[in-house]
Amino acid sequence: MYLLSQQPSIADHYLSELRDIHVQKDRMRFRRNIERIGELLAYEISKTLSYRHQTVESPLGMSDSRKLLKPVVLGTILRAGLPLHQGFLNVFDQADNAFIGAYRGHNLLDDEFEVEMDYITSPDLTGKTLILMDPMLATGRSMEKAYHALLRFGMPAQTHIAAVLGSEEGVKYLRERIPQCHLWLGTVDKGLNEQYYIVPGLGDAGDLSFGEK
Repeated sequence: MYLLSQQPSIADHYLSELRDIHVQKDRMRFRRNIERIGELLAYEISKTLSYRHQTVESPLGMSDSRKLLKPVVLGTILRAGLPLHQGFLNVFDQADNAFIGAYRGHNLLDDEFEVEMDYITSPDLTGKTLILMDPMLATGRSMEKAYHALLRFGMPAQTHIAAVLGSEEGVKYLRERIPQCHLWLGTVDKGLNEQYYIVPGLGDAGDLSFGEK
């Protein structure tokens, strides 16, 4: 697991603004800060990918360079994931894209809820690099369900899961259920409240980005 917060960086500034109830009133800035964290996480992930050498011609001669070896697919959980997706797309600008409509449904018991999924679209994932993202990794259930739903489109060569904020419970859940996936987070908070929102967290990322449902 990789955390941007492991060492001081501009990511800390973005995370601070995302949490701040006063700065959150500016929806455009809220979305942009999520987008910028997406750009930072995408860059860090890019360091772990495989590249092939090639020669390109510049106006003044030939130059050795590198290009990505495997195609990248960016998978996004709607709607909260859209700003984070844009950040990744700014870096992986030639990536194919997958979109999943997943959300918390009705409560099963006092301490459980069902994850509903009513929309999914994806290119063929066989042998590609899948990056699956959602700004908040709370319980991890939506992410796990989205991942397994995407496998009907083929088995990726590798899968990276990215989020702005995670909970310790969500991280533990994904490590146990889908240990083959690599986790990339802005930071991790300790708790979840009774409604399964991350504490201290930042609130509902979808509502703060696009307005209340």
